[in-house]
Amino acid sequence: MLRKRTPYLIAAAALAAGAGAGAGSYAAFGGNDAKTTTVVQQAAVGSTAAATKALTVNGVYKTARNGVVEITTTSTSQSSGGSPFGGSQQSQAQGSGFVYDTAGHIVTNDHVVDGANSISVTFADGTKYSAKVVGADPSSDLAVIKVDAPSGKLHPLNLGDSSALEVGDGVVAIGSPFGLEETVTAGIVSALNRHISSVNNFTISGVIQTDAAINHGNSGGPLLNMSGEVVGVNSQIESDSGGNEGVGFAVPSNTVSSLVKGQKVEHPYLGVYVQTAANRPGAQIGRVQSGSPAADAGLKAGDVITDFGGESISSANDLTSAVGSKQPGDKVSVTYVRKGSATTVDLTIGTRPS
Repeated sequence: MLRKRTPYLIAAAALAAGAGAGAGSYAAFGGNDAKTTTVVQQAAVGSTAAATKALTVNGVYKTARNGVVEITTTSTSQSSGGSPFGGSQQSQAQGSGFVYDTAGHIVTNDHVVDGANSISVTFADGTKYSAKVVGADPSSDLAVIKVDAPSGKLHPLNLGDSSALEVGDGVVAIGSPFGLEETVTAGIVSALNRHISSVNNFTISGVIQTDAAINHGNSGGPLLNMSGEVVGVNSQIESDSGGNEGVGFAVPSNTVSSLVKGQKVEHPYLGVYVQTAANRPGAQIGRVQSGSPAADAGLKAGDVITDFGGESISSANDLTSAVGSKQPGDKVSVTYVRKGSATTVDLTIGTRPS
């Protein structure tokens, strides 16, 4: 958990409809604990073309277009007590996704489908099918939905190795920004190993930054390399205006491929809110969660962590990456400075709460 920038989440602008509905709003990000324990099936098994060489932007589009879908959700919320209409109101929101396998599983962002009463998937040929959430991991803002569609409609995209990306590599985003389906934008990987906040306020590490234009409605759509492989799931933008300003973020594809059907998704957990120390290298603790591994080890607000598991810590990002590289149950040593004195303690990495 870190104090970070707060990019706008790229949920589609919701079109509110029904009794008591007001102006358009962004999709809600409420939690749903029932969706945090299961996710997808087997790894993607292929695409319309097994891309092995560099393609043009048009080539990437032709390779991937049939595997990209538009997702529309309907949600119901209770009107406030002061509403003259009373009762409940419905709103619709829209995002993107991509076909994961021939069983009908589709990957998208958790914030696209979280809290939805109904989900509709539109394929590239315009046909629509209802879908249901079969698993999600809010901590990485990923979800999997399933459609019962004929196999001829399902064109799985290949997952690429996001760890092989380098700054400057070309990338292509396909999605439905503002409801404009099959929109293609292109750019480069402008940075790697960024950190963003998930919808449940935990940190997502190893995020891909791109200048490919990403807007509301691109959420959950694929970020592809120039071989037509999915290397990321478009998730957030950094923006003062709420629109694209050339800084977008995608959850790496290797996070997607690590999800396994029927297994609980577990993330390492230290239990501190930190920021980069002002007067020395290190990650300064702002708050310690009660009952967390950090609390059990005696760490307190104001402590500056300088070493974690043998890795030198110079900033808050260093600590986030170091924790993210561990597994729940790992034992590590932590060195921190308190009132000028350095202390080393041992602790066991916990499992992040849902």
